[in-house]
This record gives sequence, C-alpha cells and structure tokens, in this order.
Amino acid sequence: MELHARTRIGEKGRVVIPAAIRKALGMDVGGVLDMRVENGELCISTRESRLRRAQEWVRQVVPPGVSLADELSAERREAAKHE
Repeated sequence: MELHARTRIGEKGRVVIPAAIRKALGMDVGGVLDMRVENGELCISTRESRLRRAQEWVRQVVPPGVSLADELSAERREAAKHE
C-alpha cells in the first residue's frame, strides 16, 4: 500500500505528517523519529522500524541457534582465565 501526501514547511521549519501516514507507520504523539538525508532526500523513520530492520539484518548474518550473548560470555570467561 502506498500513501502519498504533500505538505508545506511551516514556521520554525515545522512539518505536519498527515494522520493517515502516521497511522500506517505506527507513529504516535511523543514518539521519537529518526531523520537522515539519503541521496538528497529526507528520510524519516520510527525507532521501532529501524530496530526491526537491524534485527532482520542480524538474522541474515548470524546462523540460527547461535547466541551472540553466549559467545560473548564464553569469550570473556576465556579472557579472564589469562589475566
């Protein structure tokens, strides 16, 4: 589903995100948004969507059944033996 909207930049650089787009993206009052410029375009995302994207990336590079927390703990225990 694609949503399109046009808005204007208001005083002090304020931009209103239309309700339909906020709802589609799960944005709520007081929510934190991340903003970045990418290829000359403004990209706005929620923290939740960026976290989901990071988790998907990790799932692609970490084999199923591998616990990075367990591996880190094992490395720390091994390093502590040599101190």
